[in-house]
Amino acid sequence: MADLVSGSGPGVVGVDPSFWRERSVLITGHTGFKGGWLSLWLQSLGCRVQGLSLGVPTAPSLYTAAGVSRGMASEVFVDVRDHEAIDRALGALEPEIVIHMAAQALVRRSYEEPRETYAINVMGTVNVLDAVRRVPAVRVVVVVTSDKCYENRDWDWGYRENEAIGGRDPYSSSKGAAELVTAAYRASFFGGETGARVASARAGNVIGGGDWAEERLVPDAVRARSASHPIRLRNPEAIRPWQHVLNPLSGYLVLAERLWFDPTLATAWNFGPPDEDARSVAWIVDQLRARWDGRPVWEPVSGVQPHEARVLKLDSSRSRSQLGWRPPVRLDVALDSIVAWYDACERSADVRDLTISQIARLTAG
Repeated sequence: MADLVSGSGPGVVGVDPSFWRERSVLITGHTGFKGGWLSLWLQSLGCRVQGLSLGVPTAPSLYTAAGVSRGMASEVFVDVRDHEAIDRALGALEPEIVIHMAAQALVRRSYEEPRETYAINVMGTVNVLDAVRRVPAVRVVVVVTSDKCYENRDWDWGYRENEAIGGRDPYSSSKGAAELVTAAYRASFFGGETGARVASARAGNVIGGGDWAEERLVPDAVRARSASHPIRLRNPEAIRPWQHVLNPLSGYLVLAERLWFDPTLATAWNFGPPDEDARSVAWIVDQLRARWDGRPVWEPVSGVQPHEARVLKLDSSRSRSQLGWRPPVRLDVALDSIVAWYDACERSADVRDLTISQIARLTAG
């Protein structure tokens, strides 16, 4: 890990390695797909990474395959819905920075388990923020929600941070509610020069190697290719702001750094790709097929499906202008890296080295 720790100045993506070295950071949901990538990135920067999760959400998982636990300073396995356990955990860990990503993150699952979705995404956020109130060591909190927190009107331009919060399905609604919770706690309990600085980060449709979740496009394509059967697409023409996992993660880190020094930045922020990277579901699969010798073919799912928005884009101009953030990975490069990641994994490559090497390469410009 030491050879990957960068120099003292900000890197191309705006992340300052010297800021993170020896910093105590708690990631909730560190065993998940995004949490695993973020944990490995911070470990490579020499950070004291702490994790809080209920367990490992998929099998296989990036967390297990990449040996994420080997580089963790500490880990606590508790349910984010258990407020007493969250209180005890944060009190014992005393992190300086909290990045809250623990969530029920699947739209389709929210239709099947709406009560659990709200309990995790809304009350889980309440429990983390309430625990932070009693931990003076915490200086910065970034609550990660979703691009789906907005009231979707199926228009063709990106949503800005001041657009109406909403959500038609339970998942989107729960993320909108988590934004309202974050804003209320920030206004009621945090702020000023000495209190914790609390911001929220909105990103979605994240892709990358190491994702094995059900009902998600890239892992579904990987499974279909391996099994030599078609991938079935519910909404092939739906347009989403696709981006490599390192893009929003770089935004979270840049935001946390800036928040540390500037409490006026404690608000909501979008971290999305350039507008030209908002593409249809079918386009993404076709691009993967072109890189995988024509597999898997896709076919539309017949019959009535649960509602999903036709178009979703984010306007991240404020993050670019006020935070100086730029998404480091273009969509074509993201797709190349995904194919390389899964192909190397099939060849029994060292997944930890593979992932950390992609982090170093993709964030170096």
